[in-house]
Amino acid sequence: MLRACWLFLVWGVCTVPVGLVGLPLAALTRNATLLYRWGVAVGSLGLRAAGVRTRVRLEAPLPANTPCLFLSNHASNIDPPLLAAALRPHRTAMLVKQELLRVPLLGWAMSLAGFVPVARSGSVDDAKRSLEQARAVLASGISMTVFAEGTRSPDGRLLPFKKGPFFLAMACGVPVVPVTLVGTGALLPKGRLQLRRGTVDVVVHPSLLPGDFPDRDALQAAVRASIASALPGDAYGLMNAL
Repeated sequence: MLRACWLFLVWGVCTVPVGLVGLPLAALTRNATLLYRWGVAVGSLGLRAAGVRTRVRLEAPLPANTPCLFLSNHASNIDPPLLAAALRPHRTAMLVKQELLRVPLLGWAMSLAGFVPVARSGSVDDAKRSLEQARAVLASGISMTVFAEGTRSPDGRLLPFKKGPFFLAMACGVPVVPVTLVGTGALLPKGRLQLRRGTVDVVVHPSLLPGDFPDRDALQAAVRASIASALPGDAYGLMNAL
């Protein structure tokens, strides 16, 4: 609990000067690039201060001069800031809970940075709206990061993948980069507030081109196989989820 409190204290203290300078600058220029970079740096600093270290392994060079759709597994609340830092220098927007975009200043900054709200209602219209917004972000040249399971796994095994990211991939045709996070669930498990010290491995797999696959299901199977290949134990979890 104390380590988690220290993490949030570091984030809170560092966010004040970033907000005082970055928010007005972003408002004047209508460009959130610098604010995003500072935010990622603050997120990374807080994790390091709390004893969370990261090892990044690139299995192939990332595609250059094109936005990518990064698809990752998800086991902990530290995944988003950790992943954003690991994927630098790529600037990447994310899907976030709709409620976060209603938080004063924070929500405005996220919207300006291209973060896409996801409604909890689960309605078809809301899902289509989120996908269209994500498609617009990719078209603007900014990469997107999506947790393919749509929620945190309670035990680190892969849950069923959501279909939305693969509809997005097939519609946009951008390179799809599977990413495996190993160890975040052990440091801050779902439903816990006790943050442990440790090292997380981030494995960035070779990119996949949607056009090389006959359909969405084939692409989904390939992404799942890539992510699972770097997970220990019963990596595939629910095999019938495909």
